[in-house]
Amino acid sequence: MTSKVSTGFTPPPYPYDRLDSVAVLAEAHPGGMVDLSVGTPVDPPIREVVEALSASNMERGYPTSLGSSMLRNSMRDWIGRRFDVEIPPTSIASCIGTKEFVASTPWYLRLRNPTKDTVLYPAVSYPTYALGAELAKCRALPVPLSEDGRLRLDLIDKRDVERAVMLWSNSPSNPTGEIDDLAALYEFAHETGVPVFSDECYTEFSWSELPNSILKYGTDNVVAVHSLSKRSNLAGMRVGFYAGDSELVDYLGLVRKHAGMMVPGPMQYAASVAFNDDAHVELQRKVYLDRLSFMVDVFNGLGYRVSAPKGGFYLWFRSELEDGFDLAAELARTLGILVSPGEFYGNDSRPFVRVAMVADMSRLELVAKRAEKKVRFDV
Repeated sequence: MTSKVSTGFTPPPYPYDRLDSVAVLAEAHPGGMVDLSVGTPVDPPIREVVEALSASNMERGYPTSLGSSMLRNSMRDWIGRRFDVEIPPTSIASCIGTKEFVASTPWYLRLRNPTKDTVLYPAVSYPTYALGAELAKCRALPVPLSEDGRLRLDLIDKRDVERAVMLWSNSPSNPTGEIDDLAALYEFAHETGVPVFSDECYTEFSWSELPNSILKYGTDNVVAVHSLSKRSNLAGMRVGFYAGDSELVDYLGLVRKHAGMMVPGPMQYAASVAFNDDAHVELQRKVYLDRLSFMVDVFNGLGYRVSAPKGGFYLWFRSELEDGFDLAAELARTLGILVSPGEFYGNDSRPFVRVAMVADMSRLELVAKRAEKKVRFDV
């Protein structure tokens, strides 16, 4: 007699694992595939950071979970320079990149307040916001967006506000590049009591206005989340931080300390070097702007309607095709590029694709030459 096995959580397929068949189409082109799907940096980090990795003398002992005083001071100083905001280092803590923070924070906050069971997040957004809610056994509730990509806070039902353990915002947005009203989000946190976590990992690449942070409007009941992955081409180091409301930062810092969530010591030392340097970011901003402008012209020359984003380094557009996977396949056949179908970012974005500017200009020029030839490759 066999016993029944209860059905537990089944992880969904990882989005980018679903692109194998499309990648085959792109690889058929002479010169191979130009991968513009995952937003992984390809440009080199500055030499000083790489050298610091072997000079920290911090590889023997356990690193501090919150981050060394050197690291948190560098984060404080960067916040001050970039946003003209004073945040004490005690209201800042490091995390192992920001993806794990996004995925784990709903669970920690629900432990803090078990009467809350809902995570609010943008309807078109990075998929880990919704998955983090699922992992915490919470309701993942997408918030509609306005035409200019702002969260429609007025459309959140009062009953959902009462059940919300947190609200995620993302500005500039991945994938759309839109910029939200962070002052309004701060007021929402203040008026409703719902903690707002503002994911600002692309703020250095704000094009339509100066880089912004929710911390400019206050710290009560809000937390800003930042990363070195995009800013400094250091995705492989896995260093980010969260800063803001002292009670929230203290609580999360203590829980994460118990869980052993620690950025390795050499990474902390090197990260402080990166946060203390702004010159390399200005150079990277120009690199991404040049690539965005170049590819906007390529796509518009082919008849697509593409505009430069307000922020970030992605192009986000649709065609007459109703499914982003179909559009991704078409771009693979005609241009030899691999892009992300819109459905990765929510049901509302199914017809779209996201194109990441993560190839050097020589590879993008190869794409432009393919566009001129208009040769399709089918497998």
